[in-house]
Amino acid sequence: MITRRRFLQGSTLTTLGLALPFNPFLQRAHAIAFLSNVGPLSDPALQPKFIDLAPNALDPGFLFKDLNDNGGPAQQPNFSLRARETVQETGLINTKNGKRLKTKVWGYGADTVSWPGQTFQVKSLSAGGAPETVVRWENELNGGQHLLPVDTNLHWCYSLHGAGSANGVDYRQFTIKKDGVPIITHLHGGKSDFQFDGNPEFFFSPDGKIKGPQWDYVPGGFTNTFRYDNDVRAGNLWYHDHALGITRLNVYAGLAGFYFVRDEYDTGMADNLLSLPAFPYELAYAIQDRMFTEKGDLFYPAFPGDPFYDDFITGEGAILPPDLFPGGGPTALAEFFGDHMVVNGKIWPKANVEPRHYRLRLLNGCDSRFMAIRFRVAASSGATDLNGAGAPLPFYVTGSDQGLASSASLTDTLVIEPGGRYDVVINFSGLEDTRIIMENIGGDAPFGGDLGDEVADEDLFPDRQTDRIMAFDVVLPFNNAIADSFDPATFNAWAADLGFGPPPVTPGATIRRVALFEGLDEFGRLQPLLGIVDQDSTATAFTWFQPTTEVPALSSTEVWEIYNFTGDAHPIHLHLVNFNILGRNEISFTEGAPVPVLQHNGTLGQVAGISGVTEGGAVGLGPTDGYVENAPKDMVTALPGQVTRISATFEKPGRYVWHCHILSHEDHEMMRVMQVS
Repeated sequence: MITRRRFLQGSTLTTLGLALPFNPFLQRAHAIAFLSNVGPLSDPALQPKFIDLAPNALDPGFLFKDLNDNGGPAQQPNFSLRARETVQETGLINTKNGKRLKTKVWGYGADTVSWPGQTFQVKSLSAGGAPETVVRWENELNGGQHLLPVDTNLHWCYSLHGAGSANGVDYRQFTIKKDGVPIITHLHGGKSDFQFDGNPEFFFSPDGKIKGPQWDYVPGGFTNTFRYDNDVRAGNLWYHDHALGITRLNVYAGLAGFYFVRDEYDTGMADNLLSLPAFPYELAYAIQDRMFTEKGDLFYPAFPGDPFYDDFITGEGAILPPDLFPGGGPTALAEFFGDHMVVNGKIWPKANVEPRHYRLRLLNGCDSRFMAIRFRVAASSGATDLNGAGAPLPFYVTGSDQGLASSASLTDTLVIEPGGRYDVVINFSGLEDTRIIMENIGGDAPFGGDLGDEVADEDLFPDRQTDRIMAFDVVLPFNNAIADSFDPATFNAWAADLGFGPPPVTPGATIRRVALFEGLDEFGRLQPLLGIVDQDSTATAFTWFQPTTEVPALSSTEVWEIYNFTGDAHPIHLHLVNFNILGRNEISFTEGAPVPVLQHNGTLGQVAGISGVTEGGAVGLGPTDGYVENAPKDMVTALPGQVTRISATFEKPGRYVWHCHILSHEDHEMMRVMQVS
């Protein structure tokens, strides 16, 4: 496999100044991570580990109540939710006096809101559910400022310059201070009609006073009542904000949560025919990384003196005009790696478990961090690190983003890309009175394929605390009233009989060649981009607003070949569809002189010219490498120097998007329209 290190050593991107520096940025940035423009930051090494219990997002008390599930006449919508500010404990303490701190966050909820938002659990149409789930989304983020620093020089909601708007609105007249924070909720993995998909240009301000330009093209106009298609199989979806240019900030502030679909096979009940563990033995965890101030506030770098600023701005030779960036910011940075691991809003929590099988529904909700998880028995029941821990425990992967797998894959390592979800069954039998730590052997840097001992020291935080995520203490007595019946052979037999796994590949499907680039914006900041590979093997990069190049026909099946010309892996997400990951091949190409790339404000950035694209040998990745891809996916890891192939069928017409799910990347133009015609 080509790793990021080997790729950049032989790449002329570095000589053009168009690639992220590989070694130094983490070492330098984290050396100042405890100081910033706002003062001291929380030291992760001094924060408690494995004290607070991790909230289970599938606990009945954490589920949204269906307004129609009341025994009375049906009413609409099923759910009525709001996004607004709240305060909650994350497990942080004041290290000087030991008192617990509170953190201001944004959350989704009904009567109360939380980070993460409470969980939807709905029935598929095949299991007797309604044809659609109806959700009303209320925006109550009208407090006059964002929780985090907003770079208004990006292409974002209030800098659209009237582009694409039927009524010619100049969005530059709007501000968060005057008009509130725009949001648009995306049901990630949903098979939604385009107007309910969460397209970034369908945003709306509090009370719907300001709406994105795409609402002008929707029959009936603007609505905050969304309808989600239930004619789907069971899957682990999630919902999060998707507003143009501020997705990374709104999600970081807390706007995300789970959405589970149940069907007649994966019922969520103890008597399901697949023998999958059910509540209280089914646990759902959103894993995220964050930084905090010493006082417990969320912290996001954007100014001189902040972690990573020198590396992504001054170290890259970027020039930020003081009239646009007073005081040097706020500016978007190319990536974000937090030094605190958070599970369902709690830093380094724990779960008390019985000695039996548990089903874990895991979401990587991080901005930029790829994780590779393992489970290891700690040296003692009170250990808070992995010193002296045992060998990795085996576990089964039984599903992924949008459904169950074609078979249960046994592994001891699992790579989880940002935005990805995995369905894991682990057996705690025979481990009574021990602590099992969920370990992360991915680095604290852009991911290029290296794991564990392959990760260079300079790609790890000093005094690293992000190698552990949470703990499972096997301290509860076995409950004999509920059978522990998981059997991979039973699961595999039903999976084969019922046709679980990725969608089939249509012979003769249309081939579409798309590409991933790294360039520079008009200020010299790193700008990741998407584009195409032409028939003459020349690649062209585009920004978000340029004419659409991905136009699949309705009901067609296409094979997308995703060529990665960058030094990093990118988690690629297509809205609307789920897909089959077909495989990967090495590629070679020629890098030429920089070519201009049009920016949203009429200026020019640049990207290396790519030509002579050719394909090399196949790359074999499987469970022994940490990659389990035999389930319906809406996320795929496109590794550097490779072409990755997926197959998808486009079942609804309209304007959708595809993008990198590194949130900092999609906010800075690594996103394109996908028009199903």
